[in-house]
Amino acid sequence: MMKPEKMNLESMDIAGKKREQLKELFPEVFSENKVDFNQLKRALGEWIEPGRERFGLTWPGKAECMRIIQQPSVATLKPAREESVNFDDTGNLFIEGDNLEVLKLLQKSYFGKVKMIYIDPPYNTGNEFIYPDKYSETLETYLEYTGQKDSEGRRFSTNTEQAGRYHTNWLNMMYPRLYLARNLLREDGVIFISIDDNEFGHLKDLCDELFGAENHVGVIAVQGNPRGRDYGGIARMHDYLLVYSKSGETQINNLENSDKAFPYEDERGGFETRELRNRNTAFHKGNRPNLHYPFYLNPNNSDENGFFEISLDKKDGWEEVWPKESQGLQTVWRWGKEKSKENLTSGIVGKSNQTGSYQIIEKYRERSRMARSMWYDKDVNTEKGTLLVKKLFDGKVFDFPKPYEMLTRIVEMGSDKESIILDFFAGSATTAHAVMQLNAEDGGNRKFVMVQLPEPTDSNSQARKSGYMNIADIGKERIRRAAKKIEEGGWPNGAGKPDLGFKVFKLDKSNFKMWEGDTSKIENLEQQLLNHIDHIDNASTPEDILYELLLKAGFPLTTRVEKIKKADKEVFSIEDGALLICLDKELNQAVIDALAEAKPLQVICLDEGFRGNDQLKVNSVQTFKTLARGEESEIVFKTV
Repeated sequence: MMKPEKMNLESMDIAGKKREQLKELFPEVFSENKVDFNQLKRALGEWIEPGRERFGLTWPGKAECMRIIQQPSVATLKPAREESVNFDDTGNLFIEGDNLEVLKLLQKSYFGKVKMIYIDPPYNTGNEFIYPDKYSETLETYLEYTGQKDSEGRRFSTNTEQAGRYHTNWLNMMYPRLYLARNLLREDGVIFISIDDNEFGHLKDLCDELFGAENHVGVIAVQGNPRGRDYGGIARMHDYLLVYSKSGETQINNLENSDKAFPYEDERGGFETRELRNRNTAFHKGNRPNLHYPFYLNPNNSDENGFFEISLDKKDGWEEVWPKESQGLQTVWRWGKEKSKENLTSGIVGKSNQTGSYQIIEKYRERSRMARSMWYDKDVNTEKGTLLVKKLFDGKVFDFPKPYEMLTRIVEMGSDKESIILDFFAGSATTAHAVMQLNAEDGGNRKFVMVQLPEPTDSNSQARKSGYMNIADIGKERIRRAAKKIEEGGWPNGAGKPDLGFKVFKLDKSNFKMWEGDTSKIENLEQQLLNHIDHIDNASTPEDILYELLLKAGFPLTTRVEKIKKADKEVFSIEDGALLICLDKELNQAVIDALAEAKPLQVICLDEGFRGNDQLKVNSVQTFKTLARGEESEIVFKTV
């Protein structure tokens, strides 16, 4: 008997996905669908003797991290319209929940789609919330932590040096999150991580392992406090920004400076000068002969700026100019002869130096420059970030937020105008503020995904007195207030109004009752059977169910959804009808025919909707198969 396909409500099988990718690259290392690791080593051209010690970062609990990564999530993300702004049209997300569980849930929908990640994780100073005490039971502990389930004593905890596993605990927290985060990056993606010197060394080793040492882009020293803080006799003024790419495809963008003033101007606009000679003596006539050739300069013809006319053709009375000798080597130009010919007068000119000799210079017109490895300007000062948030909220509600100017700089470096940008330690949502601000300035269409644990604010804090019960509430309100300020300021250059809204989702247990497969944990099998007659949580709304199905079918949470009618039944149309979801609990042949006639790629219905009518279920499968006959692909029909 033909039956519809049963929908899988678990998050992506990480290990299974990796095996599929490995099989595509190395089919010869699989035997009976299992990996022959010795054969894999041979395929890679290396052999490691059993038991031989190898270089690498290790710590107690590292193997357990892999088990946690591979354990699928059966949680969901429930929409919170009342806390959102422009829910139906925005492409931005704010997700409230434990980031490990959320990262698992995002694997299907956002795998390989995120251009840039920025995180400011706990610095492991002994004061921050780190992770659930029993981090292998993330969802259960999270539900207890947020008061959604009776607590059995489990709690989120700080990681003090007296804990005995101080660095180990921090690594156990970071490893699974970074592993899952890497999956979400595009091939040209990049991650920026703020950290101080407590865990910098361990984080660098961890990222070398997860992203590859060859993908280490660099380290930026960021001055956070110009006065410094006393750390054992040295006033530490800076933190670090660790940067890794997903692959060799990543390009770090130069930073724009629209206010830059140029010392010279011609008919094409402003410019500054740079010597055309290559100052790097690694390049010289001996290994770059094509870059060693003469220019000819007219010493009797200079303009008001003292620039001389030049040529590549020898002329009577003109001075011959070669790249000067340095360290006993004949240096070369930075450009080949063809490029120099194209840029004569408009791009390069001659100039006299203080010794009376001549040099060839480039008219440099770029307003951008490569990011430097030291940031010590006022825009990266933590105090500036604190003052801005204090001004936005009319009071101090968050300690040490990063300044949005710093995050704007990072977003400019790591993204393009159509990027998805993820921050899964969102805090006060500075990253979201920066994304909206940059979009307003350059007309970009970047989208943000913020993830933040609803960590309670201190009962005596200004934040709690102002009505903010947890950090996630502060982050959401920060986005609302920042959006209002951006709207008041307008958007220059006719860029058009940026997306200033965001959808709020909250981590929760699945809308569907999950079957407990381990009989040793089942106290009452008969009761479990009865519970699964109606396997949908009574408290779940159709929209709750809809978004769980979208998430687990691999659709982004920002996918446009339209409500339509088919045979007098409410149907959700996804991606202009590519997917149709009917959550009605009383299906009939008329609605099945109407769904099939729309010729979607996929249809999802509630199994409960057939009300035990196996004949209708079989006919439905046949209906979708018949109407799809002759098409390139069949209509996929699933029930849940």
